[in-house]
Amino acid sequence: MREIGDTLANLRKEKGLGQKEMAALLNLSVGTISNYENNVHAPDLNTLCRLAEFFHVTTDYLLGRTEYRCPPEILNHYVALDYTAQDIVNTVLEMEEGVQATIVDFVKYMKHLHPAKSSGQSAYHSRQADAAGPDKE
Repeated sequence: MREIGDTLANLRKEKGLGQKEMAALLNLSVGTISNYENNVHAPDLNTLCRLAEFFHVTTDYLLGRTEYRCPPEILNHYVALDYTAQDIVNTVLEMEEGVQATIVDFVKYMKHLHPAKSSGQSAYHSRQADAAGPDKE
């Protein structure tokens, strides 16, 4: 399991922020950010939630409990008129193991035929960035 400090430092660097910039954006001291990243102190629950929101990841990701980075609200994203990503996940999980494997094979095939606009960016994240405008991301 990775340390929360390593995760925070990596996320901060991915955003191209220094500790001073991040501290200012989150209304925290530079020393606090440094202590978190060096695993001297861990953020309290409120700050942990703020950090997860700031980096658009789950608190479980920050705590090293999962490699799943996407924020939970992505599951509420509609992929069809009356079908959310969560509906798809729940439907697949209800199916037999052999059917699940077939679904995964089909998804891989479709992804190969229709790759995302840019590597590493889902259509959901692309639409979120478009909606945010050029100054928001």
